[in-house]
Amino acid sequence: MIPAIPDALPPFAQRTVGMWLKGDWHMHSRHSTDSTNNPQSRIIDFAERLGFDYLVVTDHDVHVSGAVAQHTWADPDYVSDRLLLFYGAELTAPRGHVNILSAEPYDHERIFDARNARDWDLLRLKQELGVHWSANHPNHKNHYGFSWDLADSVEIWNTSIWPKNVLSVRMWDDQLLSGRMIGARGGSDAHHGIPNDPALIVPQTIEGSANYVGTPTTWIFATARTKPAILAALQGGRASVSSNPYNPRVEFYADLGSGQFDMMMGDNARPTGGPVTFEVRLVGGGIPGAAYRVRVIKNRGEFASLVTDAASRSVRFTDTPAPDERSYYRVEIEGPQAPYPEVPNSMAQSQNMVALSNPLYFNYDPNF
Repeated sequence: MIPAIPDALPPFAQRTVGMWLKGDWHMHSRHSTDSTNNPQSRIIDFAERLGFDYLVVTDHDVHVSGAVAQHTWADPDYVSDRLLLFYGAELTAPRGHVNILSAEPYDHERIFDARNARDWDLLRLKQELGVHWSANHPNHKNHYGFSWDLADSVEIWNTSIWPKNVLSVRMWDDQLLSGRMIGARGGSDAHHGIPNDPALIVPQTIEGSANYVGTPTTWIFATARTKPAILAALQGGRASVSSNPYNPRVEFYADLGSGQFDMMMGDNARPTGGPVTFEVRLVGGGIPGAAYRVRVIKNRGEFASLVTDAASRSVRFTDTPAPDERSYYRVEIEGPQAPYPEVPNSMAQSQNMVALSNPLYFNYDPNF
């Protein structure tokens, strides 16, 4: 039996109240010592030209002994009239890496100084500071070794290289299956820019042609174009990830029987015992006329493999979530990569993975 579910679940998101915003949750500038030719001015100018909505530069805190407020945040180039710029840093600790995210400045040195503390002490500190704790690249060399109960979100797609993220997605599925509702995001983790002066080229420069802003791109459905609304949507799982900004955004909805697709990613419902109709939509971008494969994942296993209609770029399927069990559904989109001319070598790195959704939940305890 599943744990008791509260009598009242949070209301569904109102699809008519909000907007889709795109950005990148993991970037490094010259304030990270392992970054090259990547001043914040270059990062921000690039993102502005490509029409991004939000961005955060998450330099390694260990490179400045935790003093990101005196380095990354104090950099006069960290400003934009067109982008919503978050405050953040990559907590770089022996137990792994975490992106700390906030709408406003906070005392990051306290987190850095506590990086090796017990997880329950870190939880109290996170709550006191009011920051968002996002698990970075869970299965990579610099893994995520903190408690998953600290995580407000998880980076399931790190850099343009899709194959190395497969295990991270499995780890996320494990947490979802356990009853935890953890929002998923992407992050380019880009470190290197391409200089205008050939004399400044270094061996790592080639990485800038394969992994930069938006590889991958995280789409957020926020109730307003504000930083607090974006962070709330990220934590709530109202997001999807595309391999680059020219690929379609995946949207995932469900109709519980009312005739309206009123349930969207991140929503949690009580099953009625009747069939539920799900719809996957690919919006914007992509290859005209292409058909995309939709892999439906239910409770960590593959439930169905479908192909989108080339005209509507959508597909529907039906299932009956058990009324006395927990269940979740999410989708992965495979197909041809849309060209990303500004980062031309990224498409090959992503192979055929185009996009991923956050889940739709049934019978989950929101106070787990």
